[in-house]
Amino acid sequence: MLSVLFFFLSSPLTRLDFITSSSTTLSIGSFFGNGQIAPPAPLSPRTLGSTDITVSPLALGTQRWVSSDFNAPDQATCFDLLDTAYDAGVRTIDTAEQYPIPSDSSNPEGATETTIGNWLKARPNIDRKSMTIVSKITGSTNVSKNNIEKDLDGTLRRLQTSYLDVYLLHWPQRYSPQSNWGQSLKYNANMEYKRAISFEELVATMDKMVKKGKIRGWGLCNDSAYGLTKASVIAKANNLNAPCTFQGDFSLLDRKSEENGVLETCSLYNEDIGFMAYNVLAGGILTGKYGSKKSGGGARGRFDDRGWGGTLYRYRSGPALEAVAQYSKIAKDENMELGELAIRWALEREGVDTLLLGHSNVDQLKEQIGWAKKGKLGDGVGWEIDRVHMRNRNPIFANDDVPKEWAGTGLIGEQIP
Repeated sequence: MLSVLFFFLSSPLTRLDFITSSSTTLSIGSFFGNGQIAPPAPLSPRTLGSTDITVSPLALGTQRWVSSDFNAPDQATCFDLLDTAYDAGVRTIDTAEQYPIPSDSSNPEGATETTIGNWLKARPNIDRKSMTIVSKITGSTNVSKNNIEKDLDGTLRRLQTSYLDVYLLHWPQRYSPQSNWGQSLKYNANMEYKRAISFEELVATMDKMVKKGKIRGWGLCNDSAYGLTKASVIAKANNLNAPCTFQGDFSLLDRKSEENGVLETCSLYNEDIGFMAYNVLAGGILTGKYGSKKSGGGARGRFDDRGWGGTLYRYRSGPALEAVAQYSKIAKDENMELGELAIRWALEREGVDTLLLGHSNVDQLKEQIGWAKKGKLGDGVGWEIDRVHMRNRNPIFANDDVPKEWAGTGLIGEQIP
């Protein structure tokens, strides 16, 4: 034991992907950096936890599809995106009953699901079973025993399919600081409210949907390690279908899921749950096109549209932009785009099953697929990225411009510790 302790104190450890798994095999690499395992093909399917539900490492994020954003893709463009993705081997689509965001009377909630359903109907040659379609019920007090099935039926109707592969809570059925999308994760007991459904009722209702054949699996989104663990433990204790995946914000600028217990919960050794990453490009900041807080000219994307409110500010706080500049230098040194660095890095993170990528046009999608197919980053690149992270950890939760008059709150009113 003393010799092992001495090794830890005297020798630098290398980061390694020491677990790879498939539906039929499990390999464990040496903890001390030996016996490295050959990585799977860049776009080979991955399995969500202990289920037989597979996802493609790249997935279509659809939040802005047919939305009221000035540059949102219309239905024809969405069809092109879906066709391009399918031809490239992308088989996973993520959506929600609340999409599009932002919405208005001409672009109502539910229109994104309707668009995907119209595409499925217009492509009878595509085997529905070859697709993994994920959608979400609007969270908070909307989640109840009655609403889960009612809202699910609406989603199935709009998608024009008889079943959903994965059904998620868009955000928790209870108060959680994880879901404020601001710059603080401080828990505030005064924010608690009467819940419309308990964990026990939630698990039992989702299990009922699986047994009815309306969904193949279910999971949580924008929740915490507490919520994920409790749901999983209750389900397993009662021999019910446990959550098969978790969906969370994850990028070079936001590694909280690796460090707050979420991916520990998801581990094969613990609850064995998949992980779906969204905002991998940090809302577009990690494409490099937003070099400052203001455009100085015409609108470039959703950061220049006030319809998103202040929730995206976290990606362009002073500390975040400082980190972006450092990551941009690494990308330049490696002769690649910043977006390529962000996507290839996220694809090889242990525990991450799929990246939900947003697009405004087909050219963006093709570019991202091309980046992903290049596989793992070169030796040493990961450590250069980690060095930036160690100096400026999860910078979206930092802010170097907090005036006194904010009086204990953040940009969107969240409580700041």
